[in-house]
Amino acid sequence: MSKKLGIISIIIIMAVAIVAISPYITLNPANSRVTLDANFPLHYIVLTSHIALALVALVSGLFQFHARFRTNYPAWHRALGRIYVYSIMLSGCLGLVLSFYAENFTKAMAFLVLSVLWLITTWNGFRFAVKGQLAQHRIWMMRSYAVTLVAVAARVIVPICILLYLAMHGFHLPEGGRAQMVAEILNINVWFGLILNLVVVEWYLLRRMK
Repeated sequence: MSKKLGIISIIIIMAVAIVAISPYITLNPANSRVTLDANFPLHYIVLTSHIALALVALVSGLFQFHARFRTNYPAWHRALGRIYVYSIMLSGCLGLVLSFYAENFTKAMAFLVLSVLWLITTWNGFRFAVKGQLAQHRIWMMRSYAVTLVAVAARVIVPICILLYLAMHGFHLPEGGRAQMVAEILNINVWFGLILNLVVVEWYLLRRMK
């Protein structure tokens, strides 16, 4: 990746992340974009903790794939790597809890699969690092960060999902209007983001192996 493209990617990632977390900065449950379950008093606390830790993982992971950074600052690479792993282990476990309180089954399964894949890919990356198998470590950390970026990808592809939805419905809104269309898209955008990111990272890894 060129330096210019890398900078543009970082700007997009951070911009989307800031927009995503903005409703939770005030720590006011009334601003939550996620419907809170009244039968789960800790729902908002678990949700905001999950989001905060995911943001830590997103930011710390940005530095981990820069070859010059790894070479010139190995101590920083290891320290940020630990922060990345710890934040995902905690955020992923909280994500598993949140999946049981999702608004519907489609979202619940998306967050459940996402959390499981996040934990597995990150754990494998950490395990190979401990063993000194750095090639496998980098491969699994790429997969891990691909899952980390699903939070960004799922939001970036929403306009594309809207166009696809309208095209498949003859460019007419459903009976429920715009609200129904958005609700249906938000049920599947996480799946789209996850599939897209995993396909891209596996394509990149296969290309490197040739």
